[in-house]
Amino acid sequence: MPAALRTADRLRAFGLRPELRPLLEVRPVDGQRDLSGVGALAFSSVNGVREFARRERRRDLPVFAVGDATAQAALVAGFPQVRSASGDVGDLARLILDHRARIRGHLLWAGAREPAGDLAGALAPGGVETRTCVVYETASVMDDAEIAAVLDDAADPFAAVLVHSPRAGRRLAEALVGPRQGLEFVCISSAAAEPLAAKGLSARTADRPNEAQMLRRLLEALGERADWRAAFTGSPSHSGRRVSGRRKRIVRL
Repeated sequence: MPAALRTADRLRAFGLRPELRPLLEVRPVDGQRDLSGVGALAFSSVNGVREFARRERRRDLPVFAVGDATAQAALVAGFPQVRSASGDVGDLARLILDHRARIRGHLLWAGAREPAGDLAGALAPGGVETRTCVVYETASVMDDAEIAAVLDDAADPFAAVLVHSPRAGRRLAEALVGPRQGLEFVCISSAAAEPLAAKGLSARTADRPNEAQMLRRLLEALGERADWRAAFTGSPSHSGRRVSGRRKRIVRL
């Protein structure tokens, strides 16, 4: 939730009206954590770091993290050797392959039951043997009707939805039937956007998988829409834009 609260603060700074509606909850899974023969750890989410660190005391192994937020979570958890791919799972695989000569043993990938991307598959051609360790799973906290009711509020409609994970994108695509006129889905990655686009929904993808780029894409979307353009004041730069008049309602799921 702290990350969601930071998102809300950033949206308010642009004059937008954020709402936090958790779509998924994280549930710990007591996965096997045999570290014998393991030479490095890989994390593709902040939740993976937190759940692994909560169960495992060792902090001597080097860590490869998918992005800067995940790397920061690893540092906070006490891992001293952390490298960030600053990207997605493909970038993480490339980072690991670049440093494979330094990995003395197997790589342990700790994460979700349904991870975003196939890190082990991407590393196999490069000769990196990867073990997977499931430490959490995500479950929907709203049924299909509840999701539709949130997004179809005609009295005070949302302008956009921020989709922060592929799992959230898939869950929304499962729940929604038909396009949503005037509603933009701004997604952290192509993996999050693809299920929504396949359902005929307007899905935009951040240039890089981080929240700063998501907000940039959101503000670009607001500026492109003819019915929203008049609401903008400030400079053409996204960092100088604010919404005047009735503030646009944005939901973070």
